[in-house]
Amino acid sequence: MESVKEGTLLWQPDEQRKQQSNLYKYMNWLKEVKGLSFNDYHALWEWSVDDSEAFWESQWEYFNIQAKQPYDAILTSRDMPGTKWFPGAMINYTEHVFRDRDDNKPAIIHASEHRATQEVTWGQLYKDTAALQQTLKKLGVQKGDRVVAYVPNIYETVVAFLATASLGAIWSSASPDFGTQSVIDRFKQIEPKVMITVDGYSYNGKNFDRTEVVANIQAALPTIEATVSIPYLNEQTDFNKLKNPILWSKATTINGDEALTYEYVPFNDPLWVLYSSGTTGKPKPIVQSQGGILLEHLKATTFHMDLGEDTRFFWFTTTGWMMWNFLIGGLLTGSTIILYDGSPTYPDNRWLWKFAEQTKMTAFGTSASFLTASMKDNLEPGKEFDLTNLSNISSTGSPLPPEAFGWCYDHVKSDLWIASVSGGTDVCTAFILGAPILPVYAGELQCMGLGAKVESFNDQGKPEIDAIGELVLTEPFPSMPIYFWNDPDGSRLHESYFDVFPGIWCHGDYLKITNRHTGIIYGRSDATINRGGVRIGTSEIYRAVDQVKEVADSLIVDIPNQDGGSATPLFIVMKDGTELTEEISGRIKTQIRTQCSPRHVPTGIYQVTDIPKTLNGKKLEVPIKKILMGKPVEQVVNKGSLSNEKALDYFVQFAKDKMKV
Repeated sequence: MESVKEGTLLWQPDEQRKQQSNLYKYMNWLKEVKGLSFNDYHALWEWSVDDSEAFWESQWEYFNIQAKQPYDAILTSRDMPGTKWFPGAMINYTEHVFRDRDDNKPAIIHASEHRATQEVTWGQLYKDTAALQQTLKKLGVQKGDRVVAYVPNIYETVVAFLATASLGAIWSSASPDFGTQSVIDRFKQIEPKVMITVDGYSYNGKNFDRTEVVANIQAALPTIEATVSIPYLNEQTDFNKLKNPILWSKATTINGDEALTYEYVPFNDPLWVLYSSGTTGKPKPIVQSQGGILLEHLKATTFHMDLGEDTRFFWFTTTGWMMWNFLIGGLLTGSTIILYDGSPTYPDNRWLWKFAEQTKMTAFGTSASFLTASMKDNLEPGKEFDLTNLSNISSTGSPLPPEAFGWCYDHVKSDLWIASVSGGTDVCTAFILGAPILPVYAGELQCMGLGAKVESFNDQGKPEIDAIGELVLTEPFPSMPIYFWNDPDGSRLHESYFDVFPGIWCHGDYLKITNRHTGIIYGRSDATINRGGVRIGTSEIYRAVDQVKEVADSLIVDIPNQDGGSATPLFIVMKDGTELTEEISGRIKTQIRTQCSPRHVPTGIYQVTDIPKTLNGKKLEVPIKKILMGKPVEQVVNKGSLSNEKALDYFVQFAKDKMKV
């Protein structure tokens, strides 16, 4: 089946599965309580976007949102940007995580390359969160203060986030494989008060000490007053170079009252800051709200992931990717979430499948590149491991190719719900995703998410079916950014999403919506570099490359390929008389690996004589990307706007040579 064609029907849920799904329960509730009856998913979706106020109000009721103060309206207007949701309501995200939980049931299962698999109960998670909340209070953390974390995907990180959110403070995290400058560029913008950090991390069997890196980061963050230090690699780590260090063991020791308290904040108050880079300037600090994330993650994890108290939800992610935040959202449903820190292929490429068996995983979240790698390595997870509990494989980061769908059914499990999903850091969710009551077609995303008015626009701003266009949202959505940090007039936010089609959210992905209401994603339509779902701006790459003295100029693009991954060729102009050598290429890769991240190292480096630019000096990143994807030059660039038209010739030839990257 691995040669399966796009659009081939691969799986359909049986009637029992449909009846037991959270979606069916919700549809039955709508019928009984609201008198609304829908024959199929698409009819439900149409109602959810055509009468979005009624839909989102039903979410509030269905999930019994706890509010200290009721809302005055569902939303203030339908204008984008500028919509405010549930004004007047006062809520707390963390309260919804801990309500009505069985203290003795597992809340989190976690493991890493040097930590054995452990289970943590809801009772223990509550106790540790309450203790850390007390410590943060003593450090002066209050509503609106920023707490930043340079940490891997480990149990302590979840505790730290929940304690931060319980106080109405604002969370922001970066993975410890991010280089010094990348972290400074992110955290410095938001002026944090407290930093939580580890001494290092393990990856692919190697330990990476980060104590010196953390000290250098803190030197550039003058607002930090204290550090909560986690001795992750070594229990004896000396953290004294850091600002007012407090060991994790001390920070999570209860002194006095063991109860969590909740700071109720307006629905539209910040929960966290995520970062998604554009092509110029520093990473964009995206602020999402406590209420918007709460409601959206409850909806997405309950209805589109089908999570509940008897499920075990895993996603392979780092804390530098929005999927970590989404994974934590699984706690809202009462599901047990599963964390892993380390390489997905260490000690060998079968490890995550073995981990799925070991943890009795029901929902396995991963990247398209992991699944295609398993396919290329001829793995047989279904034969080698007991995957009886596995019900769903979800994939994101890049489009999952039809062959990988087929491989999953042939070599993992025949009765399997596969959901390829697409969304982004900008909304911290997916808005084209899965539904357990729908069939699975090879290479296609099952449905537009409830409440998400997703359309595919042509260049004239008109919606089309069965044609590739720009992915847009034509109605407001609760987890859209409430603002960008340090963007008082909203100009940077407007320029990021609303410049292409005024009043319409333009996401930056190519999308085709089929006649059967499924979606097919064709990769990014903008110039950011998306590797394994983690996007960084080309400006961050250029900053790293510029530190190699022999390089005069550079251009990088991200080209999606057929196996669900992408190629990222880097084109280099060398200084006079210098040739690109393997030694120089090695130094360029080292700079990108250390200053940005290992996953953003280019797939190939090529010497060119010139970089195509506009008359005002802007690099032609998006047009070059389109040329390398096979578009004719005359369709993507106005040659009269260029300062060096001849520079295009190399890239046209490069495309003809079938992208040998």
